Amino acid sequence: MTFDRRTLFKAGALGTAAALVPSGVSLAKTDRPILTHGVQSGDVTWDGGIVWTRADRPSRMLVEVSDDPRFRLSRLFRGPLLTPETGGTGQVRVSGLLPGRPAYYRVTAEDLNGRTRSEPLTGSFSTAPLGRDGVRFVWSGDVAGQGWGINPDLGGMPIFQAMADRRPDFFIHSGDTVYSDNPMKETVALPDGRIWRNVVTPEKSKVAETLDEYRGQFAYNLLDENVKRFAARVPSFVQWDDHEVTNNWYPGEILDSPLYTEKRVDVLAQRAFQAFHEWMPIDRQRAVDGRVYRKFAYGRNVEVFVLDMRTYKDRNTSPKDQPGVVLGAKQAKWLVDGLSRSTATWKIIAADLPIGLVVPDGTDVEGVANGLPGAPNGREHEIAWVLRELKRRRVKNTVWLTADVHYTAAHHYSPDRAAVGDFDPFWEFVSGPLHSGAFGPNALDPTFGPQAVFVHAPPTANTSPLDGFQHFGEVEATRHELTVWLRDATGASLWSKTLSAA
Repeated sequence: MTFDRRTLFKAGALGTAAALVPSGVSLAKTDRPILTHGVQSGDVTWDGGIVWTRADRPSRMLVEVSDDPRFRLSRLFRGPLLTPETGGTGQVRVSGLLPGRPAYYRVTAEDLNGRTRSEPLTGSFSTAPLGRDGVRFVWSGDVAGQGWGINPDLGGMPIFQAMADRRPDFFIHSGDTVYSDNPMKETVALPDGRIWRNVVTPEKSKVAETLDEYRGQFAYNLLDENVKRFAARVPSFVQWDDHEVTNNWYPGEILDSPLYTEKRVDVLAQRAFQAFHEWMPIDRQRAVDGRVYRKFAYGRNVEVFVLDMRTYKDRNTSPKDQPGVVLGAKQAKWLVDGLSRSTATWKIIAADLPIGLVVPDGTDVEGVANGLPGAPNGREHEIAWVLRELKRRRVKNTVWLTADVHYTAAHHYSPDRAAVGDFDPFWEFVSGPLHSGAFGPNALDPTFGPQAVFVHAPPTANTSPLDGFQHFGEVEATRHELTVWLRDATGASLWSKTLSAA
């Protein structure tokens, strides 16, 4: 095993093993590398997927993969060096696996001299099938926001265990994977006299500005055992929204908050983007522009289109009564073309912003809906083009999934109720938060004719996770039907709907 002088210099400059250990993790004294934040998998395909880990010191990532949980026959994948350049994180795509089969992986970190290895950590995922197998998955978003973090009195973030209990094939993380702009306190006094307790780290005690502070946001969530167990058992398709950077951000924004010394959102967004890709199991080679939006087929029944409605949007202060941008022309065309070519029965559009809910930013517009009746304008104009093209190209069985607004709901959109009639009816399902303050419900904009068929929202803003308004959604898809359940934090079904394929 050889290393260039530049790598060895950086490794030496790192100093002690503790330099790669974030707050909240205590390590025994050892000469062996330690995997500090578990393992994750993501962006799975029919022949493999991404495997992720993080080590406490410079080392080589090694991954064994087998279809046998006892690893009697396994293949070894040599991953990247885990160095300070990536905050100790690394990932490798394991490939050449059989479709539609469980894959068991075992991760170790080998020191730079090749003499010792860390204790192994194991995980598993199932590769995507090629045929008409049934598919079951879950989705939600919004983790550790509004000051509600890992609460030891609850056992951490128990909703992740409830999702794991559903035994899903994969998880769509709909954004707000972290809250980089929401500092935490050790205790929060609730209006009824109860006390909420948080695990707190230095990185979570202020707004994130530096690269290491953004890294600390992702490291924090993986301190929770529920999150780590879920990540080791369920592969993810991850997107981002605003709180990975800062609330309601858009390109070119200059902050006026006294909490920030770095006011340029473009600078903060680049640091957050780096940390996001370091800490999430995302295959940048499959992402368009190496960024966030991408698509994955999961058998012949389901294809998932993961959107980025943050990086390419116009200013929140843009006029509401003129055409605006939320996807950008390139991504909008990519979406329509991909949906048109898809041979999957069900086309899942994973959106980080809802279509018809009014999401304000003060007196401006944060989301898609501009809050005005009549013909589509603002960012609605771009969505109207997408919907119009899908009708023109006869694309059927599209389902929109999102989170963002911190409650759960089912919306049916119909041209019969809309200001425009040139689109096919469709459903949008909203589910969240996973572990954050609960809000809502938001007003519905009438432009695309939405109807709120079901809503479960708290009576007051920023209701804590103690009070039963944390949610995730579940989808089961077959060749002929797709069923959606909206579930609470225990996994209990609040509402469900079965759609028949056109």
